[in-house]
Amino acid sequence: MFNKSQLDAIDELIDSRLMGSGIDCVILMNQAGNTIAEHNIGNTDVDVKAFAALAAGNFAAVDAMAKLVGESEFALLFHKGEKVNVHFSKVNHEMFIITMFNKQITLGLVRLKVDEVVNSILEICN
Repeated sequence: MFNKSQLDAIDELIDSRLMGSGIDCVILMNQAGNTIAEHNIGNTDVDVKAFAALAAGNFAAVDAMAKLVGESEFALLFHKGEKVNVHFSKVNHEMFIITMFNKQITLGLVRLKVDEVVNSILEICN
């Protein structure tokens, strides 16, 4: 799927544009729930493998719901918690990026930064 230079570029991109913005944790994963890249500043104590597997199931369920209401997909999901917010975004038909962040960061900033990173990941993949 990726060569080493692509993975290094993706890691640098996530580190500089997302983690540098104050996001606590980022998981880039495939649709089967396998982790491609993981960054965590330590504020979020999460079992990444279990979370990625559950997120893959969540996206599959949401895709089925989208089809039931006549949409081809819902490419973005957001869950707001008391301590942690979770933003899910589709990169392409094979990959998702998940960001976990606290109340100090706005959803708008996260969406903006994630969109930039997604576009850059797509460029790296081509």
